[in-house]
Amino acid sequence: MEVLTGAEGVRAAIGRDLGPGEWFEVDQARVDGFADDTEDHQWIHVDPEKAVSSPFGGTIAHGFLTLSLLPHLANSARRLDGVRMGVNYGLNKVRFPSPVRVGSRVRATVTITEAEDLPDNGVQVVSKVTVEIEGLPKPACIAEWVTRAYF
Repeated sequence: MEVLTGAEGVRAAIGRDLGPGEWFEVDQARVDGFADDTEDHQWIHVDPEKAVSSPFGGTIAHGFLTLSLLPHLANSARRLDGVRMGVNYGLNKVRFPSPVRVGSRVRATVTITEAEDLPDNGVQVVSKVTVEIEGLPKPACIAEWVTRAYF
């Protein structure tokens, strides 16, 4: 894990791959909980018996579940020291090239592409986050994520 200290550390990391972070297993209980939280109970996510006959060969995580893991996955790839407050500002682009089969492990690499100074000792950070699936060539998710960190 790379530690970035203050806005200076963020700016110094522009263009470098940070990570990859630690592997994280996506299990059926997490997928079922996400389905309950979002009211998205599509069978490809929550019915292991039926999903065996799907093109995926088993249940898969919701794309938005994979996306919701970005803070955890990114934080295991890089750490911002000295942050007094951080907020999600949005996403510019998100793609899900490969589904995450239940039982798979994922991890992320973060590449900071932009860092813009904000008032009140803040910095707006645009990061490309690539979530890979262990053993597969295509990533689960590629997101351009915009956050704000205040130091």
